[in-house]
Amino acid sequence: MTHFDVFNGDADGICSLLQLRLATPIDSVLITGAKRDIALLQRVDAQPGDEVTALDISVAVNRQALLALLAHGVKIEYFDHHFAGELPKHAGLDAHIDTSPDVCTGILVDRYLAGRHRIWAVVAAFGDNLSGAAQQLAAPLALDSARVADLRELGESLAYNAYGDSDADLIAHPSALYLSLLRCADPFRFVRTEAVFREISEARRQDLDLAQQVRPEMALAGATVYMLPDARWSRRVRGVFGNELANDSPGLAHAILTPNAKGGYTVSVRAPLSKRMGADALCRQFATGGGRSAAAGIDHLPADQLREFMRRLDQAFP
Repeated sequence: MTHFDVFNGDADGICSLLQLRLATPIDSVLITGAKRDIALLQRVDAQPGDEVTALDISVAVNRQALLALLAHGVKIEYFDHHFAGELPKHAGLDAHIDTSPDVCTGILVDRYLAGRHRIWAVVAAFGDNLSGAAQQLAAPLALDSARVADLRELGESLAYNAYGDSDADLIAHPSALYLSLLRCADPFRFVRTEAVFREISEARRQDLDLAQQVRPEMALAGATVYMLPDARWSRRVRGVFGNELANDSPGLAHAILTPNAKGGYTVSVRAPLSKRMGADALCRQFATGGGRSAAAGIDHLPADQLREFMRRLDQAFP
């Protein structure tokens, strides 16, 4: 019997899997990629009796592959907080889905494990810009402010590393990063000793500095739009830049666009922090859009749909 661990390559996906494998070590096949590389179940070459753990990837995007695996006799345990649509009803599926705007997949796994490795749920929540939830999770751990700051830095750096239009844009591949974290097991030791963390953290700071020099492309009544240049740094930073903007202006929505190889744009959207709703509904109006209510995106927005996107953005966040 083969076990497959299939997970989003961002902080939430990595830290969710860390919690599970620290609790129950399994020699598994890892399947992951850049943050937007979420149609991952189709890569699972499983046989009847094999098992899959899927983490932080949308059921809606993976529905056909999910149904095919279940029909093939594969057991699947699924944790996610993105829009799912109607869940398949199958004895082989054990689904833990919660799309509430104040949870992430790491929090769902923390609930499942009754807090056994909660420190990694804190990192996951910080990585998904759920600062309030992260602070609440951290409170029973009796950490001083410096250690909480380390967990925030780690979560935000892991989240940053996953952004990009392809693996070539990333500082470190998520599978290698996960294995390094698993070997270390202690987030504070990882922050202190691992060169890859220092490399990612420094690149994040440099990329944010560049992004903060960009002027807004458009200011709508309830949203601000930024158009970043066609560069590796801008593709890496658009997610964490969106989070920074959301934290600085919690009453506004934000859209960050970068040119892509198809001649259109890749889009990240952040709903206002004062009302974490609407980002996924907006993005799902476009063919390659999806995400969660507070933060969503469009993998490819054709150039001729840019004006329509702006119009719908304005409608979504009046």
